Amino acid sequence: MATIGLDKLFYAKIKEGENGEESYEEPKQLAKAMTADLSVELAEATLYADDGVAEVVKEFKSGTLSLGVDDIGGAVASDLTGAVIDDNGVVISGSEDGGAPVAVGFRAKKSNGKYKYYWLYRVKFGIPATNLATKGDSITFSTPTIEGTVLCRNKVDANKRHPWKAEATEGDATLGADVIANWFKQVYEPVIA
Repeated sequence: MATIGLDKLFYAKIKEGENGEESYEEPKQLAKAMTADLSVELAEATLYADDGVAEVVKEFKSGTLSLGVDDIGGAVASDLTGAVIDDNGVVISGSEDGGAPVAVGFRAKKSNGKYKYYWLYRVKFGIPATNLATKGDSITFSTPTIEGTVLCRNKVDANKRHPWKAEATEGDATLGADVIANWFKQVYEPVIA
């Protein structure tokens, strides 16, 4: 079903344990969402045998998340990009900046009024792009875009796999009762028996 909206853009800082496995801090609102473009890159291999294709393997390699937002505040910029907030509250970006990866969650409204919910478990953001223009005869909004690389997480699930995304559709009959109610209270952890 088609989506017709986007909102509830959150991020959660990642805490890495001694073995590199992630846990997540409480999610915080990133900004007001305008656009979210997710593209995925796959590692692909084809095995040929007996003059034909015998096997094809396609695995997640990485992805790119491009977020159009209304504004990125100083604290969020610091968390996402590694920028420093000085004693006067000014955001200082340096050539050595490189923010730590974070989890990113959002939801997209579907045409039936229900929502599709997402968590990307590990996103490493770059410096936000800024587009500015002088005011002419009409008002044009200038808003930042921030792009990040989506990676799979270090922590394996019960199937010994490294997840990179969690996705849930509101109203799905197989969805646990509290999943949607708790989606933005904490980063969703896979439950596999």
